[in-house]
Amino acid sequence: MTKLLGTLMLLVGLGAMPTSAQSTHVVRLIANAAKDDYRFEPASVAVQPNDIVVFQIASGGPHSVVFESAGLAAGVRSAITSALPRRSSDLSSPLLTAEGTDYRMVVPRIPAGRYAFYCLPHRAYDMRGQLVVR
Repeated sequence: MTKLLGTLMLLVGLGAMPTSAQSTHVVRLIANAAKDDYRFEPASVAVQPNDIVVFQIASGGPHSVVFESAGLAAGVRSAITSALPRRSSDLSSPLLTAEGTDYRMVVPRIPAGRYAFYCLPHRAYDMRGQLVVR
């Protein structure tokens, strides 16, 4: 009986453990007008809920990270907005001006899929990326 109770307690404890470790992903924001080079690097980031994404200003600020609102359910929109600290508006980071600045977000629990984002100051230059939530 004691062995059975010990086994049950172990199984219950394992069920409470997280299924995967939290990972950190760095995305560099790059703008170089002389080379007509405006991009997020990498442009696509595969993440899981609770992962940390660090948007790092590498060059050519100011920059921002704005998630596309088209097709987002209200709950997803709210979760992404809440995950953006010091946001300037729904789905939008504040304007990030200083080179070397890091802007961090924790990926919220949202359905698996692709979530597009762009840099508002460089949107005309097609500076965009995507978060691929698994």
